[in-house]
Amino acid sequence: MTDTPPPMSTRLARAKFRAWHRGTREADYMIGGFFDRYAHEWGEAEMDWFEDLLAEDDVNVMAWGLKTQPVPERFQGELIERMQRLDYVDIPG
Repeated sequence: MTDTPPPMSTRLARAKFRAWHRGTREADYMIGGFFDRYAHEWGEAEMDWFEDLLAEDDVNVMAWGLKTQPVPERFQGELIERMQRLDYVDIPG
């Protein structure tokens, strides 16, 4: 008996919650904002990438997004480059 993967809508809902409940406001804005800006464009491969990213420590994800640490090879590519633009972060006043 094989496990059937959850539908994309379930994966997106779980990822959104995890992206916006990281533990710090800064991580929430960076990771949650990135999700909100780009997730509607994602297919299975991008969703796999993001779910793997969510398993990483916030301090590392933020350092990669801010370009203060090198991005591990498995996360390199268009998605991390989009994250590094930070054009999706809207910090409320």
